Amino acid sequence: MEKIRIENLSIRYSDGNESLRNINLSLEANKISVLFGPSGGGKSTLLRTLNRLNDLADVQKVSGTVTLNGEDILSETVNVTKLRRKVGMVFSRPVALPLSIYDNVAYGLVMAGEKDRKVLDAAVEQALTQAYVWDEVYDRLKDPAHALSGGQQQRVCLARVLALEPEVILLDEPTSALDPVSTAKIEQTLQELKKEFTIILVPHNTQQAARVADFAAFFLQGELIETGEGEKLFAFPKDKRTEEYIEGRFG
Repeated sequence: MEKIRIENLSIRYSDGNESLRNINLSLEANKISVLFGPSGGGKSTLLRTLNRLNDLADVQKVSGTVTLNGEDILSETVNVTKLRRKVGMVFSRPVALPLSIYDNVAYGLVMAGEKDRKVLDAAVEQALTQAYVWDEVYDRLKDPAHALSGGQQQRVCLARVLALEPEVILLDEPTSALDPVSTAKIEQTLQELKKEFTIILVPHNTQQAARVADFAAFFLQGELIETGEGEKLFAFPKDKRTEEYIEGRFG
């Protein structure tokens, strides 16, 4: 089932750089959709467009439409705060707040006005369980989040997003700062989370893209070159540029 539809999307920054050119893409619910390609291809720009974080960047012009559940999220009438609850974001490095583990996860709910301790307790436990880190931290919830390992911090950051009960989770190279064991745990977590959420991932590298992608889209210098089912695209790319990138001939 289609979750997000992108039509004729182009984005130009104030320095004149056109980050994306005429992108047309459909992303389905309950799948891991991977946006991959060399640095500077526009992947992160697209990711940040999906929850309007680009509103905070030096963007000169945006054209085209992006719909979530049929609603144009680029419309001026969209409530951006509500949109960012529906479409959560996890960044490349763990952004643990200088608070306890509990308060890190509850932060978004508290900022939204939730004061009921029972509600917060239940939400924190559920989110940490969904992020597959509850068993590692349940008896340390009052400890500073910074005391955790990098992999644990990243899963706590994921839990902070999950506590807001989003529909879509965006991840921008979420394992780039992690060791292989922590990376494997994050990837395993995503495979479980896709049963409930729509996941859109800019991977750390091509190997990760091939491991986790249900659907993959290859970007090169602001253009969408090729899309397809993950296994098929990485095994049998149709475009020579995709093939050369996957084989490591450039990028």
